[in-house]
Parts: sequence; structure tokens; C-alpha cells
Amino acid sequence: MSSAALNDLLKKVSRSFYLTLHVLPGTVRPQIGLAYLLARATDTVADTDVIPVEERLTTLRRLRERVSGESAKPLDLQLQGYGPEQRLLEDIENLFGIFQTFAVADQQRIRELLAIIVSGQELDLVRFGKASERSIIALSTGDELDDYTFRVAGCVGEFWTHMCRAHLFPNAALDDKFLIENGVRFGKGLQLVNVLRDIPRDLRNGRCYVPAKELAELGLAPSDLLKRENEQRFRQVYDRWLTRAESHLHAGWDYTNALPRRCARVRLACAWPILIGLRTLDRLKVQPVLDPERRIKVTRAEVRGIIARSVILYPFAGAWRGQVGATPSRRPLAPDPARP
Repeated sequence: MSSAALNDLLKKVSRSFYLTLHVLPGTVRPQIGLAYLLARATDTVADTDVIPVEERLTTLRRLRERVSGESAKPLDLQLQGYGPEQRLLEDIENLFGIFQTFAVADQQRIRELLAIIVSGQELDLVRFGKASERSIIALSTGDELDDYTFRVAGCVGEFWTHMCRAHLFPNAALDDKFLIENGVRFGKGLQLVNVLRDIPRDLRNGRCYVPAKELAELGLAPSDLLKRENEQRFRQVYDRWLTRAESHLHAGWDYTNALPRRCARVRLACAWPILIGLRTLDRLKVQPVLDPERRIKVTRAEVRGIIARSVILYPFAGAWRGQVGATPSRRPLAPDPARP
């Protein structure tokens, strides 16, 4: 697969994340782009409802073994239908071919990342395998939600940090512990935005990522969230997690500004999802969140404005940092471990 073909595939399947990938320096873009595509392939398999859960788990295991090097047997992955996701699965062996061209250390970073992501996908399939709108299954506690956000996104912050550290600023005097902890929180925050935005859709697929224990404290069951009239009561739980997501994204902003200022491309690649995520949270604070007919998101025009403004402000350190205000005060919530 040529670099042009890889770039075209990324553009078709990565949607908004393509903006971040496209601005990254060429020394890390192929590795991070390929890691994204492999993770997207495993996610496509996990989310394919037309295939039985056990078969999906088997395919995920085969993918994991192929990435880890435990198996060299070529994969032939098919879905019913067409589109970029089907093409992604058809090209999986070409992606492994590119993977083999990377340095051993980069291959290992990608393997470690995919092992965590796939473990989260497998756990989700087992947990929600028999879920439906009539039989909603919920996470039990806040710790389970925190673990979920780490496995599917927080680990990406750690991977991203190690990859950029190795290739872009290996000798810079940085606080690596600070970067890893806040990089993990950065990823968790982005995933929490998705969770909080997608509650109506997830519920109708039988999945409730809002902890059942916290709902029960308000006299609510997961099925009660199907009714818009329960919005006001639900907000007591919802707003706590919204504050957590906002706090995580502020940690991501601190992470971004701790990177060497000369690494403008990496800092911009980090800034855009944070700024878009915070804009989304602003909407979630004031708009109904249990309405299945309304999906709250930032418009393309707003995204273009955010990108343009961040580029214009980059030379001015104070104005650049001022794009994100003060860290929100945290409401009482379970401790937030950097990783499970």
C-alpha cells in the first residue's frame, strides 16, 4: 500500500480525527496513523451487530494475535456491505505490511496500545453481548467507567506521548511523569465527551455507560433514561461526569502547553480536539441530553473557526493559552487514577 493510498484510507475512515493526523509531523504521522487504522479495524469488528458476539470475539483475538506477532496467518476479514470500513478490513494485510517496515521500538509501542484497546473492546462485548433497548445493561460503578475510558482512549494519550517523545523531542527537559498522567487524562476526557453526548443512542442499543450505582442513588434505573421527563433528576449524575470530562480536557490543555513550543504541529494536533471537546461540553451543559432525535455536536463551520483561530494565535503565547479558561472546580467524585 502506497503512502497516498494509506492517506486516502485515513481520510475516509477517520472523519474528524483526520484533522489531527494530517497536521502531525511526518516522522510520527505514519506510525500514529497506522495505529489508528488498526484500532479502527478492531472497533469495526467489535461493532458489527450482524455477526454473533462469539464470532466477533474470535476475530478480535485473531487480530490481536496478528498484531502481537503470535500469529503470522493472513487475515481475511469481511463485512456484509460496502464502504470505507469494509475497505479497511479488506486492506488489513497491507496495513500489517506497513507495520513491519517500522522500527522495532515503534512496532512494540503499537502492539502495547492495541493490546489495551482490544482488551477494552472484548470486555465491552462480553459485558453488553445480550443487551438491547428492552434489556439495558449498565456499568456498575464509576471505577468501571474510568477503566473503560482508559482502555479505549486514555491509553492512546500514553502511546502518543511515548511516540512523540522518541521521535520529536527525545532530549528535551520535560517532566515525563506529568506528561504521561495528563496524556492519559486527555484521552479519557475525549472519550467521556463521546459517552456523555451519545447516551440516547447507546441506551437504544442496550448500553448504559452511566454507573448504575449513581443512578440508583437518585431512584433511577438505566431504562428511566429512555424517558426525557427524567432529564432534570438525571442531571445530578450527568453534570458530575460532565465536570470530570471538562477537568480531564483541561489536563490535556496543560499537557499540550508542556510540550516544547517549537513543536507547533504536535501542539496544534492536541489543541484542536480539546477545543472542539470543550465547545461540545458547553452545549451539553445547557441542551437536553436524553432526546434521541437531537445529537449535540460542533458544526463544521465552528471547527474551521477553531482551527483558524488557534493557528493565528499560536505566535502569541498568552493569547494561545487563553483559548481555554481556568480549570473548572471539581465536584465530589471518586478519585481519578491515571490508569487502572
